[in-house]
Amino acid sequence: MGKQVWKPGNMLYPLPAVMVSTADKKGNDNIITIAWTGTVCTNPAMLYISVRPERYSYHMLRESGEFAVNLTTEKLARAADWCGVRSGKDFDKWKETGLTRGKAVKLSFAPVIEESPVNLECKVCEVKELGSHHMFLAEIIAVQADEKYMRENGKFELNDSGLLAYSHGEYFSLGKDLGKFGWSVKK
Repeated sequence: MGKQVWKPGNMLYPLPAVMVSTADKKGNDNIITIAWTGTVCTNPAMLYISVRPERYSYHMLRESGEFAVNLTTEKLARAADWCGVRSGKDFDKWKETGLTRGKAVKLSFAPVIEESPVNLECKVCEVKELGSHHMFLAEIIAVQADEKYMRENGKFELNDSGLLAYSHGEYFSLGKDLGKFGWSVKK
């Protein structure tokens, strides 16, 4: 048994599935499902999302320079998929999915998705035009988290929310505990 070599552009890598909400300065907003995303820095807290320039949300991201990353759960899987295959040019995704626009704490234009257990409010620092996708490097300027995942000891139990991952065109629920950080070296 060996490994098959794939051309990198043909591969869909396992990634989180998140819904990004954004808006332009005129008040038009949209939800776009993003798989190309990740953490890039702890201090300051930063992440990136990558978006094709032809996507409806792209001009909003460029114009306002802000967005919210809304973590996606099992309960939001259908809405996440729907927002990923339909364009905001043709549909009001809020209305069609029944999702609720929430007020961001620090953003001026972009709403958050109320049903998401965590909303990361982001300000764009830089846009890198990389090819098929442009990468929006952003600082996380505020975080909203659902209180039902907070424990008395102050620990946030996000793993209890049923987070999703996306791999090869399929959504998977996360949550099976395989070990804690450092477990491989503990005695």
